[in-house]
Amino acid sequence: MIAPSLKTLLTAAVLGTLALPMAAASAEEPTPWVLSPDMGYGYTRDGKTFAYKMGTSNAKELFKGAKKVPKDTLFFIGANGQLYMRSGPFLEDDGGFKFGPDR
Repeated sequence: MIAPSLKTLLTAAVLGTLALPMAAASAEEPTPWVLSPDMGYGYTRDGKTFAYKMGTSNAKELFKGAKKVPKDTLFFIGANGQLYMRSGPFLEDDGGFKFGPDR
């Protein structure tokens, strides 16, 4: 007879093995950002990111100096922790991510 702790460990290992292909498949799917029109998203000089609830009383001031983000823009964090953006295509013709681990 298998000891209860060993039996539990084996059960967890089997369940983890069964869930692995599903987790790998879901990792391939891109996750859309959930951006809201009443929120502001900030990246501070210290490299921290924040989300802020926005008001409308000073909207004109907010738009001064603001620029639209061009389509086909990719944002990413470099190995140095710095936020970068790259304009231009980042998807392959088949819809796959051009810079993914399998490329």
